[in-house]
Amino acid sequence: MSGLHVNVDPADVGIDAHRLSRIDDVFNGYVERRQLAGWLATVSRGGELVYAGKGGHADREADKPMADDTIFRIYSMTKPITSIAAMMLYEEGKFDLNDPAGKWIDALKEPRVYVSGAPNNPVTRPATEPVRIWHLLSHMAGLTYGFTYMHNVDAIYRLKGYDWGAPKGSTLASAVDDWCTSPLVFNPGEAWNYSYATDVIGRLVEIWSGQTLDQFFSERIFTPLKMYDTAFWASEEKHDRVAQLYVPVKGEAVAFGDLGKGAFHRPGWFSGGGGLVSTAHDYNRFLTMLLRGGELDGVRLVSPRTLSLMTENQLPGGGDLSDTARDSFSETDMEGVGFGLGFAVLLDRGKNRSAAANGLFTWGGAASTSFWVDPVEDLTVTFFTQLLPSSTYPVRRLLQRSVYQAIVE
Repeated sequence: MSGLHVNVDPADVGIDAHRLSRIDDVFNGYVERRQLAGWLATVSRGGELVYAGKGGHADREADKPMADDTIFRIYSMTKPITSIAAMMLYEEGKFDLNDPAGKWIDALKEPRVYVSGAPNNPVTRPATEPVRIWHLLSHMAGLTYGFTYMHNVDAIYRLKGYDWGAPKGSTLASAVDDWCTSPLVFNPGEAWNYSYATDVIGRLVEIWSGQTLDQFFSERIFTPLKMYDTAFWASEEKHDRVAQLYVPVKGEAVAFGDLGKGAFHRPGWFSGGGGLVSTAHDYNRFLTMLLRGGELDGVRLVSPRTLSLMTENQLPGGGDLSDTARDSFSETDMEGVGFGLGFAVLLDRGKNRSAAANGLFTWGGAASTSFWVDPVEDLTVTFFTQLLPSSTYPVRRLLQRSVYQAIVE
C-alpha cells in the first residue's frame, strides 16, 4: 500500500499552484451539491506528482472520507492495461497485428455480418475480410456491447445473457465464443464501435502466454511496476478501502452497492475490458511508465517504438471518431479524437476545442474515472470517483480545462 506524495513544487515544473487549486473548487462543488459522493485527482509533470487533491467521501453512507489509498472500480481503464499486455507478447513474436484472430479463436474463423432481421432470427452474410488482431485492439472488429441498446446485434448479445453482466457459470472462453458466434455489426476495419473486443484480446493474452489473465497481469505488469493494489478483486483485508458505487437519481448521487459487489470477490472470469480495481498510486505508476516510453524504474514493458504505434490513429483515412463511430457509446469526446491500439488519441485540438496538445492519449471507465497522458506537455492526469454512468457529468472536460489553465510554462 502506498500513498500519494507530492514532493515537487508545481512552480518548478511550470505550473501555477494557485490556479491548479481550481480543481478543488470545481469538484468540491459537485460534492456540496451531492452530485458526487467524493473525488480524487492527480497531476504529474515529468513523472513527478505535483498535485493530489481529493474531497468528499469514498463511502458517504458509512461516513468514510476519500483517502489516498481508496480502491476504485476502474472498469474500462482496464483496457489500456490489457492492450499493453498484448503488445508485450507482440514484441515476443507471439502474433502479428495483421494476423486473423481466427488462428486462435475458432468462432472467428468465418465471421459473418448482420444484414437484417429480428435478433432471434438474423439475416447475415460473410464478412469481407477476417477480424484481425489490430481490429480488436482498435475497436474496429465489428463487435459490440449488450448494454448499449443501439443495434440488433446488441440485442443478440442480451439474448445470450450479456447486458451489464454475464450468464452464470460462463468463462472467458465461453463468453468469447458467445460474442464471436454472433454476427458483426459491420465488416472488420470499416468503422469503429466500442465493444467486448478488448475482452477478446484478454482471452488471446491467455492463449499466447499460457497463463490466466490475472496471472499474466500480476507477474508481468503489476508486481514489476509495484502496483500492489491492482487486481480483478480486492482481497478481504482491503475491503474497507473499496469505495461505494453510486448512480444519479434526480440529480443526486445515490449508493448502488449491489452492482458493485463484484469488487469484493474473485470473478467467474477475468474481464480485460473492465474487470480491475486499482488506486490512484497504482494507476499513476502505470501512466508514468507510458509517459516514459514503456519503462519505469528500470522495468521495461514495451519499447518506445511499440508505444508510438499504439498511440497512432488507426481509423480509416486518418479520420476521427465523429467520422467513424457507428452510433457508438465512447469514453471520450469524438470530435478531433482518433483511436490507436488501446487508446483514444487527440488529433485536432482546434476541432476538439481543447487546450491540450495533439498526441495526448486517454481513456476512461464507466464509473466516471479517467486518465490522460500528454507527451508534449510531459503530463499525466487521473481522476477517480464512482458514479455510473460516466456520461452523467462533463467531469473529464472540466478537469482538462482546470489542468491546462494552470500550466504557465
